[in-house]
Amino acid sequence: MDRSSAENCLLCAAERATAWHYEDDECWVADCLVCATPMVVWRTHGLPEAVDEVRLLSHLERVASERYGGEGFWIDGERRRIPDHWHAHARPAGGFFDPASELYGRYG
Repeated sequence: MDRSSAENCLLCAAERATAWHYEDDECWVADCLVCATPMVVWRTHGLPEAVDEVRLLSHLERVASERYGGEGFWIDGERRRIPDHWHAHARPAGGFFDPASELYGRYG
């Protein structure tokens, strides 16, 4: 990993600009600044092994179930804006942005 990538990474900075729902030594779950959906972020800059990813996603799924209901969300693991730091979003069923987002309904 290029050290400058981690030094300039918004996810590594982990600024508390939105509501945080969970955190431990391995990850944190907070609302995404762009889409307002819950997202889980691995604290380590890079990509985890598959077994670790399953554990990390369990934290996101718990938060998403509380917000959208057990069947009311889907996990989006595509890393569009920050591809080299693992994170995933819980998107509302049938949508991309959380209804609380200013972007909700604008694209669809």
